[in-house]
Amino acid sequence: MNLPDDPFSQDPQDSQKRLLVALGLSFVAVTAYMLFFAPNPPPPEAGAADGGVVAGPADAGAVAAAPGTPPATPGGTPEVSAPAPEQELPVVTLERKREEAVYTFSSDGAGFTSAVLLGPKMREQKEVSIAEGFKKLFGAELPPPPQMNLVQPVPNQPLPLSVSIEGMAPLPANTRWAVAETGEDSVAFTTRRGPWELTKTMQWSRKGFELAYTVQVKNTSGQPIAGELRVHHNRAIDPNFEHAPSFFGGVGNQSRAACHVGENLHKLVPEDSAPEDTKGPVHFFGIDQQYFLSMLYPIEGPRPGHCILTATPTVRQVAAGFPLTVNPGETVTLRFGGWFGPKDPDLLKLVPGQDVLSATGMAAAAWHPTLEKTVDFGMWELICNVLLFFMKKFYAMFGNWGVAIILLTVLVKLVLLPLTYKSMVGMEAVKELQPKMEEIRKKYADDRERMNLEVMKLYQQAKVNPLGGCLPLLIQMPVWIALFTALRNSFDIYGEPFVGPIWTDLTYKDPTYLLPLALGVSMIITQKMQPQMMDAAQARIMIWVMPIIFTLTLLQYPAGLSLYIFTNNILSIGQQYGLRKWLDHQKLKRGGAPAESGGGKRK
Repeated sequence: MNLPDDPFSQDPQDSQKRLLVALGLSFVAVTAYMLFFAPNPPPPEAGAADGGVVAGPADAGAVAAAPGTPPATPGGTPEVSAPAPEQELPVVTLERKREEAVYTFSSDGAGFTSAVLLGPKMREQKEVSIAEGFKKLFGAELPPPPQMNLVQPVPNQPLPLSVSIEGMAPLPANTRWAVAETGEDSVAFTTRRGPWELTKTMQWSRKGFELAYTVQVKNTSGQPIAGELRVHHNRAIDPNFEHAPSFFGGVGNQSRAACHVGENLHKLVPEDSAPEDTKGPVHFFGIDQQYFLSMLYPIEGPRPGHCILTATPTVRQVAAGFPLTVNPGETVTLRFGGWFGPKDPDLLKLVPGQDVLSATGMAAAAWHPTLEKTVDFGMWELICNVLLFFMKKFYAMFGNWGVAIILLTVLVKLVLLPLTYKSMVGMEAVKELQPKMEEIRKKYADDRERMNLEVMKLYQQAKVNPLGGCLPLLIQMPVWIALFTALRNSFDIYGEPFVGPIWTDLTYKDPTYLLPLALGVSMIITQKMQPQMMDAAQARIMIWVMPIIFTLTLLQYPAGLSLYIFTNNILSIGQQYGLRKWLDHQKLKRGGAPAESGGGKRK
């Protein structure tokens, strides 16, 4: 049996020698027993024991391979013997606690059973009710949300990072493995079933969230075997703690089964149909959450294969299949890198790290798997990156993301100040045309088309753009949408507080709804201060109805977005007051000019 090249193993040669001696003694003992002491031939189900076989559970249909080369079928495929009862290996659970996480493994499938991230920011985004929000407001201490666990096995499904082999000589994903080697930063498992002999090694970097995942597959038969090796990953979902994004329901927090194949990044949630074709070079695959990621990628470059994605209300599952052809006595090695941690683009751009490369026997990275593409800003990527650039600068200065959002609002206001001034001048000009517009409406009350034509003619004669007042708002809308997109995707801001006991996460809604309600009030004041360019009914809609709808929409949205719009409204109130004073002053000056001009003419 070939043990993995584990840098943490103390003496691999001695271990192999001891294993060979044990196999030899077992073979001699069995041979002596069969020649001198064995009774009549046993029934077909009582096969000989092979001291080197590590069998799966009896109820999983474990099979035993007889010593030597299995006989071949006429088609050339090794013939697997009928199932034979063997002593079942005990299930071994291993735990490795590190500064960043606590990993737990099981030998029943040789996969993860949990991967709990450590640290105050590595927590789930817990739902907070309005009652709990007001309790926090008045000083009550609420239990913190649980630490983020990126591995939650699905009952009766393969463990995350377990493997199976599909084909004429199958290997089930729930095969029982034996612990071969363990170290402070590594664990290795080994198993043998039918013609297959497998070793699996998981090693993680000294610091950080990366791991190296190596699978060695040896063909112990006398014939070449072809099949497909599948690497499994899944996560159990509690529907009470996940919801889809919606217009009035907030940003959502759904986990997605994901696989990047060829040029396409497939992400599957329960509402979507599974992709029809996922064949091609596999770049990476795993479970993609809002702010966290658990992904595997072929460390030597995209590997030909395909993905099987499944998403139900209680399960997210992905299995990546890779063609496997192993000649007699040959060992095929598949090397993967992994990331089990936050979706931080600055960290993901450095994957794979040197520790992972060394663990898989590589001196330098053959390629970069672009895991940062899972941080998806969509069509707003350019604006999001600009906003995050300035917010990070402000955060570096003041150490508070809420203050960074306020200063970003001030910066945007200053940039738009010339446009806002021009807009207010246009609105004042439209306001002065109101008496003439009322005359036109009365004169052509029965002819709507003629009335609109005359109003447009009036605008042209006065050289006024009636839509000029909407321009600053239209420019602000992309900023709002981009900020919303940044808040729902940026791990930098995730879990970051502003002030007080309630605004402890700017990417989560205000549980007391005080901030969006204050936003609505400030929007009403802003609308009342603007020059009204429409009739009374339309004005009432703009002053009252629109702010109410806007407030209801933002109740479930991130507090950081409400903070931005509230700050923008407060600045707009001050801006409109100052510009109004300035325009009144300019109007007063224009009113005095004719007298001076006329006086000059009389001279």
